Amino acid sequence: MESTFLPILLGSDMNAYGMARSFYEAYGIKSLVLGRANLSATQNSSILDFRVIEELNEQETFLPALLDIASQYKGKKLLLLACGDDYAKLIIRNKEKLTPYFAVPYIDEKLMDRLVLKENFYDICEQYGFSYPRTDLCTYETYKNFSPNFVYPIIIKASNSVAYWDCSFPGKKKVFVAHDEAEKDAILEAIYSSSYKDNLTIQEFIPGDDSFMRVLNAYVGKDGKVKLMALGNPILEEHSPEGIGSYAAIINTFDQKLLDKVRFFLEDIGYTGFANFDMKYDARDDSYKLFEINLRNGRSSYYVTASGHNLMKYVADDHIFNKPQQLVYAKDKHLWLIIPKKVLFKYAQNEVLKKEAKRLIKEGKATNSLFYKKDFNPKRWAKLSLNNLNYHRKYKKYFNNKGLS
Repeated sequence: MESTFLPILLGSDMNAYGMARSFYEAYGIKSLVLGRANLSATQNSSILDFRVIEELNEQETFLPALLDIASQYKGKKLLLLACGDDYAKLIIRNKEKLTPYFAVPYIDEKLMDRLVLKENFYDICEQYGFSYPRTDLCTYETYKNFSPNFVYPIIIKASNSVAYWDCSFPGKKKVFVAHDEAEKDAILEAIYSSSYKDNLTIQEFIPGDDSFMRVLNAYVGKDGKVKLMALGNPILEEHSPEGIGSYAAIINTFDQKLLDKVRFFLEDIGYTGFANFDMKYDARDDSYKLFEINLRNGRSSYYVTASGHNLMKYVADDHIFNKPQQLVYAKDKHLWLIIPKKVLFKYAQNEVLKKEAKRLIKEGKATNSLFYKKDFNPKRWAKLSLNNLNYHRKYKKYFNNKGLS
């Protein structure tokens, strides 16, 4: 099996590790992981080979680097997958030049532009009957006089996540919450004083703690039919400035009506490959408010594999082995987490989900995707254990009981 194909994963975060782990569990093969820097998630691992390629996220470097990789592995089937938004966009933009050498399970550029630009995405939501938060757009030209057309608190986030990733300024967060005009003005000024000059998406804040969030990962086959859908209910998110909005613990859940609706949407627009949706349940009108669609599997998507539905097996069986696949809606309950259990139970606010998490732990249905017994290395585990301890400090410092910021 090992000589059959090689997964090429672009990125170096916990998603890259979770994907490499999934491939190793399914086929016993090591993935080749390429990234700009080797982060702790992918360091000292025996289930992947890591190569640093500086400025891999730049077009000038990206295509030559990948064509070079293809020439090194002639005769092997290569499956190319992105672990982050910037790499997904680069793969899609270079798809025609990559497909002679790699299996590239991604949509084309035209559909990407319809889905990725927030302004276009909400038009699609209207068309397919998805609810979404009331949204406004702030630009570098208008920010000094900008006033949202809905009430505070408001969410402020970058429309261009790739450009925002590259900028820096004091107090930078992935997502901001402004409770009044003065706070809004200070945040906008701080962002636009940096190198970031692209648009900002301004949204109404949907009330409710972290457990009101939902995350949906889907895989759509090359035949345009959905093969797997798995809905997760986050119990707790990360709350540090760089991690805010990223899920820290998830329990699988199920909602037939929602899955049917998303499945129709994906098949109707001609989608293929992985899709990842972030949404929040709004108790005010009993609806899910859709935030965005990511053209890749989610950062926390190992929760799908952990529950018994190996996400990477779906893409490999489809694109490498041409195996027919039937539609599956994942229903198996499992707890996925990247934080210490003590942190989870101290800071999670949904008592029902906490009780369920304790039950799943007792039943042996809990997984931290970064700690993998078959990938034991003293250096790796020491570093991961230190990171784990850091979560105690981070939550103590940054957690806000209001669940707002």
